[in-house]
Amino acid sequence: MKFTQLSIDMLERAQERFEETLDQMTIDEANTMPAPLIKSVTWLIWHTARELDLQISELKESEPLWTGANWTEKFALDLPDDTEDYRHSPEEAAKVVVEDRQLLWNYFTASVRLTSEYLETLDEKSLNDIVDTQWTPPVTRQARIVSAIDDAVMHSGQAVYTRRLVIGK
Repeated sequence: MKFTQLSIDMLERAQERFEETLDQMTIDEANTMPAPLIKSVTWLIWHTARELDLQISELKESEPLWTGANWTEKFALDLPDDTEDYRHSPEEAAKVVVEDRQLLWNYFTASVRLTSEYLETLDEKSLNDIVDTQWTPPVTRQARIVSAIDDAVMHSGQAVYTRRLVIGK
């Protein structure tokens, strides 16, 4: 097994969890924030897609899908394109509402595909490359990838919890 396959498998499990969660909800339920500090399933999927997109696009040194593939216009959210969604207040998170679940899912799957395809191109030596010197210690490619996928796994579990709060199952 290629070393990056473990990361791809983990990401696919998170994707399956998100898909199962979204399939069990109406779009109104998915857009619901059950409590001020608990984000909606919509926000969790959108945020995860953006984090994968932005982090992997930066590693690839390519334009993010969010702007390059016009997802920003397709979503038309009342938020700036450079919104730091990991810092969203409850009021900002509440602005992430979609009417078309397929739009949300298409962006998410495009971001997962971008990530998986990128991982398939890597060789083991490149994992130790320093990709961000703004931190101490500097961030390696491996640490950035692990962080992005760990975020996806964590948020997929949060989506299951949020679904249970909203619809009770």
